[in-house]
Amino acid sequence: MATQSTAVSGRAAFVHVAIALQTLAIFFQAVTAGLLLSASYGEPLHSAGARVMYGASMLYVLAAILAWRPGGGSPRPILYASGFLVLASVQVVLGVTHKPSLHVPLGVLMFGLSVLALGQALSTRWSERSAPGRSRP
Repeated sequence: MATQSTAVSGRAAFVHVAIALQTLAIFFQAVTAGLLLSASYGEPLHSAGARVMYGASMLYVLAAILAWRPGGGSPRPILYASGFLVLASVQVVLGVTHKPSLHVPLGVLMFGLSVLALGQALSTRWSERSAPGRSRP
């Protein structure tokens, strides 16, 4: 049984790492967006960061699927990850078509949602860590 719980916690850790990577990539995008306005090297950094952010969104979907499939848990994290991938796709299209009036607010929304998802994942992890030693009525 210990092997099963270790495998499940390893899959959950993969999801947490994927969400953290996605959040950091979006934060990097915010920083490089500012550099776009003030430095000549801002555009290449923002463009590279967009690729990393999109890859991190795909990794989040993959991690959510891998965490769900073997354990038979709720597919809700897959929905969240897929929804985020859709937002990332829209964000890329808005960036390529140079529509900053929609691109920037969507980026802020995506960062907020990613921070919320990361906070929820970490709070779940902490509550699961403290639960085994706790006796419930």
